[in-house]
Amino acid sequence: MTGQDPTGAVQIDTSKPHSARMYDWYLGGKDNYPVDEELGRQLVALDPRVPVMARVNRAFMQRATRWLAQQGIRQFLDIGTGIPTEPNLHQIAQQVAPDSRVVYCDNDPIVLAHAAALLRSTPEGVTDYVQGDVRDPASIIEAAAKVLDFSRPVALSLVALMHFIPDEYGAHELVAALVAELPAGSYLMMSHASADFRTDHLDEAEAKIKAAGITLALRPRAEIERFFTGLELVDPGVAVVHRWKPELGEPVPGQDDGVIPGYGVVGRKG
Repeated sequence: MTGQDPTGAVQIDTSKPHSARMYDWYLGGKDNYPVDEELGRQLVALDPRVPVMARVNRAFMQRATRWLAQQGIRQFLDIGTGIPTEPNLHQIAQQVAPDSRVVYCDNDPIVLAHAAALLRSTPEGVTDYVQGDVRDPASIIEAAAKVLDFSRPVALSLVALMHFIPDEYGAHELVAALVAELPAGSYLMMSHASADFRTDHLDEAEAKIKAAGITLALRPRAEIERFFTGLELVDPGVAVVHRWKPELGEPVPGQDDGVIPGYGVVGRKG
């Protein structure tokens, strides 16, 4: 394992909610705490479709991964992994191509605690985990290079991550630094929540999230597309997340019953 020992002691702060643990709660997982459920329930009370949005986002990751593997991509770097939920990215990729190599990366200690669950792989493939923060791209690339060959195409996955990285952290520059390390033929896949879709109670939901200490940057479509500067967008371009190549997976129940406030995008580095 190139990451840290998942059996070692980790310090998990259960005094305040965490976006990854809330996401786990929305998906029906058990790796969350009362503080995560409390804020999660408050947001669901404002918009009962929040769990549907989480599942739609998960389904985008699965479709995009399947498409990338079908294009011949055999290496994946998934930053902002979150708590393991099956089927995870490596399971989708290795279902298409058993020799796929996948590196997960997250900065949340609870993901480290569950890292061993990520390491189940096909005999031909490799699945590994490194602990790192998207705000330190160089360290992530250095750690991932122990498993991935950066002279060959890599799919960089930033799913439901960058809307937690505000502009003051240099969000666009961080993504550009990561993409700069990828060779030609690589891809960037991203989903990103957006305030382009002004759902009822959105302002109140944003206020609750920020009051809990979770940073949030709901960028407009143009700012999301800017992450892909210099890349060739894969059809259908910047699409509402459940409308990105829907033929590659099953629809999420309830996805068409209202607004899904986010975009899914995949771009190729020439």
